[in-house]
Amino acid sequence: MNSGKDIAIKICGMRDHENILQVASLDPQYLGFIFYPDSPRFVGNDFTLPRSLPFSIKRVGVFVNESNSVIMAKAKSLSLELIQLHGDESVEQSEELKSSGLNVIKVFSVWDDFNFDLTKPFKKAVDFFLFDTRGKFYGGNAQTFNWSVLNKYDQEIPFFLSGGLSPENAGELGDIRSMNLHALDLNSGVELSPALKSIDKIKSVMKQAASDESGATSLE
Repeated sequence: MNSGKDIAIKICGMRDHENILQVASLDPQYLGFIFYPDSPRFVGNDFTLPRSLPFSIKRVGVFVNESNSVIMAKAKSLSLELIQLHGDESVEQSEELKSSGLNVIKVFSVWDDFNFDLTKPFKKAVDFFLFDTRGKFYGGNAQTFNWSVLNKYDQEIPFFLSGGLSPENAGELGDIRSMNLHALDLNSGVELSPALKSIDKIKSVMKQAASDESGATSLE
C-alpha cells in the first residue's frame, strides 16, 4: 500500500518542445507522449524529444492497438522506458513487451460496475495498471470516475490514477492514498489547450499530491 509514501506524478499528452522542457523543470517522475493518430494530442509521425530533456524523468510511450514492432521501434528511437497500452491489447502482447525489457502499463477504463477480475490475467504481464474514466475517447475525456469503485480492486499491482485530474479535485484523494496508488496521471485537467500544459495547474496538483492533509472525505 501507499500510506506514507510519496505519490509520483505523470504528465501525459505533450508534444511542444518548449512546453515539454517547462514541465520537465517541475521534475515529475514521468512524461507521457501519445502515438495514437486519432488523439488530439498525437505527437505526429516525425516527433523528436528535446535533447536537453533529463533522463532522470522516465519517458512513457502511449499506444492504442499498435503492433509490437512499431512500439519497440519507437521505444528504441526515443529511449522510452515505459509503454502504456491504452487499447484492447492482449496479455500475450503485453508479455512480449515486458520480456523485451520495457516496463508496461496496462490501461483499464473504469465505470461504476467495472469488474476488476478483468485485470487478473495481466498481473504477470505488466508493471502497473492505469485506471481511467470510461468515455468516448481512449483517454483525455476530462472526466473523473467514481473513485470509490477502487475499493473493489485487490491492490496487488500498483496503479496510476487517471481521468480528469485537476487542481479542483486533486485534494480529494482521501482513502485512495492508502491504496496501492503509484502515481497521478495528469492530462486534460491541467491543459491550456490540447497538448499544451499549464505550469501553474501542474504545480497546484503537485502541491496537493505531496500533502498528507488533503481534507478529503472518506471513500467509505
